[in-house]
Amino acid sequence: MTDDPNLPGDLPPPPVPPVDPIPDPGPDPRAGRAAFDRRMLEALVCPQTQGPLTYDAERQELVSRAANLAYPIRGGIPVMLADEARALE
Repeated sequence: MTDDPNLPGDLPPPPVPPVDPIPDPGPDPRAGRAAFDRRMLEALVCPQTQGPLTYDAERQELVSRAANLAYPIRGGIPVMLADEARALE
């Protein structure tokens, strides 16, 4: 209650404006995949040949042409184990 006689004493709270829902952007094309930081390519080399790797975004792999191997990327983390690598055709 206020002390000002010109203002009513018990006012209901002001109405809360409706909140617009966040629009659904649709399915995430990377669903289930964490982003791979391409800057890692500067530091990573093939464990077999010590040669350079290339990033295959579609397959989520790091490819070593010299070793004919593709190392998987799982959860955004490259798995640099020859036992886990896929042999290239």
